[in-house]
Amino acid sequence: MRHKFGYKKLNRTSEHRKALIKNMLNSLIKYEQITTTLPKAKVLKPQADKIITLGKKDTLSNTKSLISKLQDLKSTNKVKKTLSKRYENRKGGYTRIIKAGFRYGDNAPMAVIEFVDRDVEAKRVDRKKKDPIKDPKKEDPKVATA
Repeated sequence: MRHKFGYKKLNRTSEHRKALIKNMLNSLIKYEQITTTLPKAKVLKPQADKIITLGKKDTLSNTKSLISKLQDLKSTNKVKKTLSKRYENRKGGYTRIIKAGFRYGDNAPMAVIEFVDRDVEAKRVDRKKKDPIKDPKKEDPKVATA
């Protein structure tokens, strides 16, 4: 019986589990929506809500706690400046989990975890914009040298 075991182990050691949750938190804060397995999403949801709640109260101890939990200054600044302002009138429930079917390879249940009032443009943070002046398809190297 699993009485009073308050967390899922996810078949990992404690160090691996802590690193997994930290990396998933940073990705969730950066992109505001990630796709993962359902058990990982269920573990991540309370952690993400606690991070947003910490960021809402602007004190030095909360900032240090955020930095120690996330270990990324960009994520910490986004929580403090953007997300805490967005959710200042909300008392909780900053994330939602949407079931997304099953993975093709091993039939694992998949889920999308996202912030409730997310910024849709945050998904495109790392994508590079194409330069219309320098398009390699339009340039012909033989014509340029002649």
